[in-house]
Amino acid sequence: MALVGKKFPNITVDAISFMGDNLRINVLEEATKNRKKVVLFWYPKDFTFVCPTELHAFQAALQEFEKRNTMVIGASCDTNEVHFAWLNTPKNNGGIEGVTYPLLADTTRNLSAALDILDAEWVYDENLDEEILEGSNVTFRATYLIDEDGKIFHESVNDMPLGRNVNEYLRLIDAYTHVQTKGEVCPANWEEGKDAMNADRNSTAAYLASH
Repeated sequence: MALVGKKFPNITVDAISFMGDNLRINVLEEATKNRKKVVLFWYPKDFTFVCPTELHAFQAALQEFEKRNTMVIGASCDTNEVHFAWLNTPKNNGGIEGVTYPLLADTTRNLSAALDILDAEWVYDENLDEEILEGSNVTFRATYLIDEDGKIFHESVNDMPLGRNVNEYLRLIDAYTHVQTKGEVCPANWEEGKDAMNADRNSTAAYLASH
């Protein structure tokens, strides 16, 4: 079920800072109370393969997100203790040492279940005469962009083997900010500094004629 246009779930989750401080983070409140946009990206597991490349990619772009008044939050279903061990593992050993944004530890799966991004399905087992859980019960690579009012303005979900393009989230934040500030709409492949359009037929026709 698509969540775009809706408020982000009002759920508080355990989290950890890169310094090892145990936190409780409510993503909706982080956006609304701080009047910031939030990029929340979920990854399947700590100490895996594609995951550290993504965490380092978001770290490398952290200043660009901060320039756009946007917080970065990572998330998985691992515990705070496992997160902290990974944060203290050097990059050249597959670790995420150097990552400085907070990591959610959704061990209860309350938030990931509400977002419906878990690789899990209840199926009936005739031999046991009860339902059992199939799948890894960890999250797909889901990404949410949330505005200052707590509204989700973008969501996407990648399968486990597919890493994300961090620059696309910067582009989407730029586009949404342009809509917020200028009242224009952003055409395909729009980037900051390019022409946008008014939301009417004449403006679309003029744009298509000149591009």
